[in-house]
Amino acid sequence: MTGRLAGRSVVVTRAAEQAGRLVALLEGEGAVVIEVPTVVIVDSDDSGTALAAAAGRIADFDWVVVTSANGAARLAAALPAGPTGLSTRPAPRSWRLAVVGPGTAEACATLGLGVDLIPERFVADGLLASFPAAPSGGGRVLLAQAEGARPVLAAGVASRGWSVEAVCAYRTVPALIPEGLLDRVVKADAITFTSGSTVRSFIGAMPGGVPGVSSATAVVCIGPVTAGEAEAMGMKVAAVADPHDLPGLVEAVVLALG
Repeated sequence: MTGRLAGRSVVVTRAAEQAGRLVALLEGEGAVVIEVPTVVIVDSDDSGTALAAAAGRIADFDWVVVTSANGAARLAAALPAGPTGLSTRPAPRSWRLAVVGPGTAEACATLGLGVDLIPERFVADGLLASFPAAPSGGGRVLLAQAEGARPVLAAGVASRGWSVEAVCAYRTVPALIPEGLLDRVVKADAITFTSGSTVRSFIGAMPGGVPGVSSATAVVCIGPVTAGEAEAMGMKVAAVADPHDLPGLVEAVVLALG
């Protein structure tokens, strides 16, 4: 087997339905991937009622912001058909769509949603730096995000003069991890985290908490927020992806194990 990670074992903690691309990228570099999904994506507590209601009046909004592929999928499912709902450019649409990064943009494109704004830096602060100020007289923004999302995005958009309606599009809940997989994790060369929820769920699943992670296992995170969560829970982060996307995460693994 060839590749920069040939023979190295790397743990992927993403939800099972999201892990495919990261697994493929790592295996393309020769890594032995251990899939340990630490979270499961489920509906919001209201079973999507708030998102459906907002999507039903989508033409009332000037901008729609989604922060993940999960949010994009649930938004697309809730949108009505027609020119103000699920449509791509150049079809007429009264609202514009902003995303945090290219992974979400790719998901939107697959779902038939044309993206109007992708920031240069793939974090919430990057989107805020690129997001326009509201026109005179104000305007409305729909923010579809995960339950428990940091308030920084909603507050930042509001500070630019917009009226923000934030709705919960989905939740992440801890997955049940078979004990046999945990035995393999502690011997892995690296473990990757793509969100704070994967960090929290992983630590909760480890019988020994953070001490259950070998000091020889390199902890690699997709961005600074996820890295901060890992460090706050006692982990030593070896590398952070830059850019903060899946190819960047693979490069960070290569760097950490180099």
